[in-house]
Amino acid sequence: MPSQMSAPEALNTLSAGFVLLSAFAMVATRQVQGVVRYFIVQSLLLSASCFLLGYAQHSMHLYALGAITIVAKVLVIPWVLKRTLARELYVRREIEQVFNIPASLLWALLLAIFSVVLVGPITSATPDRVVQINVPIGLAGVLIGAFSLMVRREAVPQLIGILAMENGAFFAGIAIAAELPLIAELTVAFNVILITVIIGLLTQDIKETIGTTETGTLRGLKEEPTSWR
Repeated sequence: MPSQMSAPEALNTLSAGFVLLSAFAMVATRQVQGVVRYFIVQSLLLSASCFLLGYAQHSMHLYALGAITIVAKVLVIPWVLKRTLARELYVRREIEQVFNIPASLLWALLLAIFSVVLVGPITSATPDRVVQINVPIGLAGVLIGAFSLMVRREAVPQLIGILAMENGAFFAGIAIAAELPLIAELTVAFNVILITVIIGLLTQDIKETIGTTETGTLRGLKEEPTSWR
């Protein structure tokens, strides 16, 4: 007979449900500011899971990882995006994407179901309730983030798609390998912030130079050949 779920595990399960909902919310949002806000919410939920599992497992690594996540993803990355992006792009600009919102949500739902089916044999083979919850939700986050990356035509929402994929891998990872060395956690956080700074500055420069950040339009740009004579 399975043991009763502890309070931290139950709260982690609740957090996992909201992590998945925040992934759906990012897919359904049409403004950059809204996508960033849901990314902040998702990152806060990931931090909460770190603290809950750190308490349950008496792991200082998980406590440290939760604190790093708050600093990097809840505070620094949103601040960088707000400082580097033009207000019109950050607040008012609607995100261009291949599918409409209902179709995008349907695809996200199918990807979530696929994630549960795909890792079902793995999660059913372990008695660890955290692995059973975090791994399928984490994989769903990775796939939904990849879907968002592919269907959106704006540079910054595509960046958020990459960060959402990292969040999904992060959520699964804290269940599988909670005792990663702290230097690895710091390296990942630093790289994510660095990527955000670079893409934010490039987006601002491209917007000022060309007048758009739509990647489909940018792919159509090419230099006219000039005669060498």
